[in-house]
Amino acid sequence: MSFELRTYSFIDQMQPQLAQYIAKDNKVFDPSEYDSCLFLEIHPAMEIHRMVDLALKATRVRLGVIITERRFGQLEVHHPDQGEVREAGRAILEATGLKEDDRVRCKLTTNMVLRSIERDHGIAFTGLGKGNMIVAGDSVLIMECEPAAYMAYITNEALKAANVKLNLVTTWGATGRMILGGTEAEIDAAAEAARAAAKEVG
Repeated sequence: MSFELRTYSFIDQMQPQLAQYIAKDNKVFDPSEYDSCLFLEIHPAMEIHRMVDLALKATRVRLGVIITERRFGQLEVHHPDQGEVREAGRAILEATGLKEDDRVRCKLTTNMVLRSIERDHGIAFTGLGKGNMIVAGDSVLIMECEPAAYMAYITNEALKAANVKLNLVTTWGATGRMILGGTEAEIDAAAEAARAAAKEVG
């Protein structure tokens, strides 16, 4: 079978806000703060179940996310031990005959900072995301990328770099999306780190 590797994204330490965001309506095993994790997306979509089976049998990782769309399947596995997560990725690559370098490169499709937003806009953002509230006077960073699953890594790097509030992150669909709120200086720092992360996987 011919496989396409859409995303292969290793996160060394999942930041608390990202871990908690994933856990809010997670259907499988919630990640813990500072777990290592791997987001992987392949074509054909339903083959992701075979990859999950391989990863769970070969290592001690736990399954956090599994999504099957029309064309692509995505998984997220995590564990406190980085070695377990890396070994899970290695087992999947070996089974598919792919290499990490075969992954599709990340492309930012939206990169926007809004400074000192108005109250109505803050209310709208708060309604959009299941994360933290955004209020009047906050500055806001909005980013989108293709493939979508890279947004987990981009978000994690932004959260490492700045004291900001995670409002929304999506890692599936046509594009991944992230919305962060905070002071102007912290949002600028988060935006710089996010752009660098996107470039690293691009």
